[in-house]
Amino acid sequence: MSIKENWDKVLEKVRTAAEESGRTLEDITVIAVTKTRTADEINEVISSGATDIGENKPQEVRDKFHDVKDGVKWHLIGHLQTNKIKYIIDKVCLIHSVDSIHLMDEIDKQAKKHSLIMPILIQVNISGEETKQGVSRQELPQLLEHAGTLSNIRVEGLMTIMPKVENNITNSLHFDNIRQLFVDISCKKYDNVTMKHLSMGMSGDYEEAILHGATMVRVGTAIFGARDYSKT
Repeated sequence: MSIKENWDKVLEKVRTAAEESGRTLEDITVIAVTKTRTADEINEVISSGATDIGENKPQEVRDKFHDVKDGVKWHLIGHLQTNKIKYIIDKVCLIHSVDSIHLMDEIDKQAKKHSLIMPILIQVNISGEETKQGVSRQELPQLLEHAGTLSNIRVEGLMTIMPKVENNITNSLHFDNIRQLFVDISCKKYDNVTMKHLSMGMSGDYEEAILHGATMVRVGTAIFGARDYSKT
């Protein structure tokens, strides 16, 4: 199937899941994840209707940015090292993967140099897996409180990556836990923090993520097909 056909198929599944969760397609941001994809492939998915694309590596944002059609919103969804912030600070609309006070401080510092306020999400390791990036639920309040001391970032929600599952076992409990955390924070008064976005769900589980409250899903393989990791 073509990228356009895959995109349309994903969008229809998102619409169905959104309606089942009491929302509409317009309530969900579908981020086309373009890790290892060429600028031509990215432009094709934009022509198909995508308005948001996500990259895992800052270098890929930097290298592809000027070859991709104007008007698209770039998201940095992968692990971000402080020395790479300069590559993307003036290019992305949202950084999903903030998991330390040190990283928050450096993003704030770089954003200040460009006279902008950078929206960020706090990445939470909701499953507790040692191989996953993100802060624990216990560490999260410290980052939320620290956000109130910074002037050039704005916390706009949470992001998480679910563990891989087998034999039709789902991550329902983890989805429920992050959603409840999202709601709990919404009820509290942290300076410079709003719970606007809940970024969770990828190609294998984006429908379930939407049913559990995701406002953003990050879909790559279901749109572009299997990745060629020899390009990474």
